[in-house]
Amino acid sequence: MLYHLLYPLAADIKLFNVFKYLTFRTIYAMITALVVSFVIGPWVVRKLESLQARQVIRTDGPESHLKKQGTPTMGGVLILASIIIPTLLWSDLTNIYIWLALFIIVGYGILGFVDDYKKVVEKNTKGVTPRQKMFWQILMAGSVATVLYILPGFSEELFFPFFKKLHPDLGLLYIPFATLVIVGASNAVNLTDGLDGLAIGPVSINAATYMIFAYIAGNFKLATYLQMPYVVGTGELSILCGAMVGAGLGFLWYNSYPAEVFMGDVGSLSLGGGLGTLAVLTKQEFLLVIVGGVFVVEALSVIFQVGSYKYRGKRIFRMAPIHHHFELKGVAEPKIIVRFWIISIILALVAISTLKLR
Repeated sequence: MLYHLLYPLAADIKLFNVFKYLTFRTIYAMITALVVSFVIGPWVVRKLESLQARQVIRTDGPESHLKKQGTPTMGGVLILASIIIPTLLWSDLTNIYIWLALFIIVGYGILGFVDDYKKVVEKNTKGVTPRQKMFWQILMAGSVATVLYILPGFSEELFFPFFKKLHPDLGLLYIPFATLVIVGASNAVNLTDGLDGLAIGPVSINAATYMIFAYIAGNFKLATYLQMPYVVGTGELSILCGAMVGAGLGFLWYNSYPAEVFMGDVGSLSLGGGLGTLAVLTKQEFLLVIVGGVFVVEALSVIFQVGSYKYRGKRIFRMAPIHHHFELKGVAEPKIIVRFWIISIILALVAISTLKLR
C-alpha cells in the first residue's frame, strides 16, 4: 500500500525513490511487524484471557507442563496480524506470489483458529477432526499448486541444493508434490510447537533464510551467477519473509520461557504452511529439508514412534515429539529450546552455504 502510494512520487521527490529497493522495504516490513507485535500484543493477550482461551495441558505429558495450565493460547492471531499488515503496507500488491503466500498463511490460520476456538473456548475436545483438517489443508495447498502449474513462466522442474545439472520436470505431478511440501511443512511446525518458544525460534530462522533465497531467486544476475532458478517476481517475497521474521521475534517477546501466551494451531499451521509455500515459490523445496531440519526430525519422531508401537508394540522414544523425550530424560526445558535454536542456526548456515556448492 505504501509502495503504491509513495513510490510514484519519486518522479518529483527523490527521497521516495528508496521505495523501489527490496532491501529497504524488507527492513521496514520487519520493523513494522515488530512494532505491531509490541503495540497490540498486550491487548491480544488480555483479549484471549477474557475469552477464556486457555491452554489445556495433557495429564499424560511431562509433569513440568502442568504448571502451564491456564496460560492463554491462540496467540497466533498476533503473529498473523504482524505478518499481514507489514506485507500489505510494504510489498507490491500486483505480485501474484505475495497473494498466493498470504492465501495459505491466512487460510491455514483460519483453519487453526476454528480448531483452537472449538477446543479451548467452546470446550469441544475434538475440535476440527484430523480428517477435516487434512482435507482443508490439501484443498488450499492444492489450489495454490494448481495456480502455479497453469501460471505462465513458472517451471515444474525440481532443483536440488548440491546438484546443478539435475532438474527433473514433474509436469502435472508437480501439483501433488507442491501440495505435499506445503501440507507437510504445516504439520511439522504444528508438531514442534510444544515448548515455550521452541517453534517460533526456528520459524524465524527459516524465514530469514528464505528471505535471502527469495531475493536471489528474483534477481536475474544473482540467480544466474549462483546457478539458482530465476523466478520473475519472487524477489518481492523477501518482504513477506522479513515480516515473518519480525512477527516471529515480536511474538517471542511474549512466548519466551516462561510463556505468557502460546501460539496455538492458528499460529503453527499458518507459519508452517507459509514456509512450505515460500519453498515452493522460490523453487527451493528440498532446501526446506535442510534449513527446517528441526521440524523434519520432530515430525519423523512422531511417525517412527507411532509406527514402532503399532507394529512392534514398543516405543522408540520415551515420548514423542522428540522434545518431550529429552524433557523426560531430565533436560531442562530452556536448555532444550536454546539447543534447538542453535541447531536451526547451524542448519540455516549449511543451507546458505549451498549457494556456492552447486
